[in-house]
Amino acid sequence: MKHTLKDILYGVSIQSVLGDTSIEVSELTFDSRKAKKGSVFFAIKGTQVDGHDYIQSAIDNGCQTFIISKKAELPPNLTVVTVDDTAKTLGIVASNFYGEPSKEITLIGVTGTNGKTTTSTLLHQMFTKLGYKSGLLSTVVNKIGEKEITSTHTTPNPIELNKLLREMVQKGCTHCFMEVSSHAIHQKRIEGVHFSGGVFTNITHDHLDYHKTFKEYRDVKKSFFDHLPKSAFTLTNADDKNGLFMLQNTKAKKVTYALKSQADYKAKVLENHFSGLVLSINNKEIWTKLIGDFNAYNLLAVFGVSQELGIDETEALTAISNLDPVEGRFQYLQSPSGITAIIDYAHTPDALKNVLKTIENIRTKNETVFTIFGCGGDRDKEKRPEMAKEACAYSDKVIITSDNPRTEAPEEIIDDIMKGVDAVSFKKTLSIIDRKQAIKTALSMAESGDIILIAGKGHEKYQEINGVKHPFDDMETVKELLTKLEK
Repeated sequence: MKHTLKDILYGVSIQSVLGDTSIEVSELTFDSRKAKKGSVFFAIKGTQVDGHDYIQSAIDNGCQTFIISKKAELPPNLTVVTVDDTAKTLGIVASNFYGEPSKEITLIGVTGTNGKTTTSTLLHQMFTKLGYKSGLLSTVVNKIGEKEITSTHTTPNPIELNKLLREMVQKGCTHCFMEVSSHAIHQKRIEGVHFSGGVFTNITHDHLDYHKTFKEYRDVKKSFFDHLPKSAFTLTNADDKNGLFMLQNTKAKKVTYALKSQADYKAKVLENHFSGLVLSINNKEIWTKLIGDFNAYNLLAVFGVSQELGIDETEALTAISNLDPVEGRFQYLQSPSGITAIIDYAHTPDALKNVLKTIENIRTKNETVFTIFGCGGDRDKEKRPEMAKEACAYSDKVIITSDNPRTEAPEEIIDDIMKGVDAVSFKKTLSIIDRKQAIKTALSMAESGDIILIAGKGHEKYQEINGVKHPFDDMETVKELLTKLEK
């Protein structure tokens, strides 16, 4: 795609321009290593580095067009546009460069601490079953129809995001369901993107390594809804204590869903088994393959979105009863000897509590519940002891192990987690640094009927240690160990 610079600056708040804006632009970048002749280089100040420090590197690579927000001494033969905020500008320019694709597709953003991936994935699955060609942008995978594209971030950067949306439009997608992370909102990755609707799932303790305070984290989430247009809808979880707060300043149509409160879309859990849920949604009874109250919320959000988008109620409920569970989200298998292993992505105190409460509701109380979990390195340390408290409260035995230690010492992460283990729970708690060994230990101790929850990594196929991603898949590890142990 080729444009002139002045074409793609539409809607940008410009402070000053030096040089020729009729210059032809072939691509956008914020990585000086990828900059070349025909590129526009955006000097973005990030959390770790400042793009303004790499302007010379981009010039050396042949780049002649720059968008900056700080004064810089630059050679006179360049085109330099100075703006207030380069991150915000990148979003607007990227949307212009790809022809504003978000205005040509029904784009639904899903935000919240837990349930973003499941809700977005189930929406994509549902609309596909209903015959719509849809896109998906999620933590696990990006999809254009059924074509899968590897996902590197929960929400892509603005260039990648608009490029994917343009490809979706070209391939005939009418809808796209997208996870919107708090990082993406804060870093203005969704600037310039037009949403037809937004969903709020819930908000609990997470990402305080990045946002510093819960209030800041909550307010960043809220800003997504504040900026939705009047033509959009905001669907919020009325059972979450911050659910109605998200609606306060939105211009969008306000709708609610809930299991406990008064709401536009209501559900009730009638039965909860390992084989699935029986739900009453708006007084109509359905069976679904998904398990647990948290999935009742996810399915109700999916139903609410379908209704706001004009899907027939009976068609929507029929599609919901045919939805498959999402990879790494309460995925379970039962061994020939009767041990149940559950793999779940739960990596926050609230998510872990939700999964364990679901197990608590299904179990007979004659079995032992083992919980294996760890916490990621270089991330929010405050949640570590909180996760231990939840694991100990709802499990008979707890094994604390490594998640993705990244650059932190696994022993130190485990020490932080152990601070949440009280004297009473200490006897039922083990710490085993090696994750495979931790899983093997639980499987060796378990007897027929026992339940083992392996939490924290879910769909991830790796374990990150000192910057290196080693192949590791919880589900495959369980299968491999069970095969050996049950021979």
